[in-house]
Amino acid sequence: LNLKGVRVSLHPAGHILGSAQVRIEYKGEVWVVSGDYKVAPDKTCATFEPIRCHTFITEATFGKPSFVWPDQQQVFEEIHDWWRANQKADRVSILYAYALGKAQRIHAGLNPRMGPIYLHPDVEQLTLEYRLAGVEFPRSTSTRFAVPPLDWSESILIAPPNAHGTAWSRQFGPANVAFVSGWCLIPGMTQRRGFPHGFILSDHADWNELLSAVTATGAERVFVTHGDEEPLVKELTQRGLIAAPLSQLNGGLHQPSLFRAGT
Repeated sequence: LNLKGVRVSLHPAGHILGSAQVRIEYKGEVWVVSGDYKVAPDKTCATFEPIRCHTFITEATFGKPSFVWPDQQQVFEEIHDWWRANQKADRVSILYAYALGKAQRIHAGLNPRMGPIYLHPDVEQLTLEYRLAGVEFPRSTSTRFAVPPLDWSESILIAPPNAHGTAWSRQFGPANVAFVSGWCLIPGMTQRRGFPHGFILSDHADWNELLSAVTATGAERVFVTHGDEEPLVKELTQRGLIAAPLSQLNGGLHQPSLFRAGT
């Protein structure tokens, strides 16, 4: 796309299906706006694409050194072990995760040979859009198509967090529930959100991934927004980059010719 000499293009951000970074070029100067992104591979969306640029605007949802994700294969092994233990206890397994992106990532990583996979209607609707886009998933059924009486104890269900504690969640009998989020890394956060168990899986970059993403761009200037800005700004500055919170962009740190394009 060319707008009055400004070239604009979209590139995979790896956050969820269709998420994109925006590359903006004017008179040889390149800026990239990351939006939400993750670096880890994901079966349900295109992988984050590092783009060489002069200035990179990055998110910092988990921009503290304490946020370092476990290996996602390990997390899925833990989920399957938990599911197996619940089956032995004759209790249905219910995973609560954000309905867009996270729920589909979990679904794609489940082993259907272990038992039936059911989706909350809200998750099912969004998963259908993924399927229409060509993303493949293990076989699943919407809970709205389940015909009672039904023994749920071998099953695993995926639902949005706002379904926890509702009439929907109480229809399945004895259940063990868990929350799936990067926020589960914070001690006590899972319990404060009303869940007895949590699995650490995020659709955002962790501390090390944020740093590696910035490095891969080759950017000289980095603006940080949306999250823990100051720790990341401090680290990038110590590494010799010009870095600041995005909120300071109009404060005189740097006023590139890009912002005068088309005015």
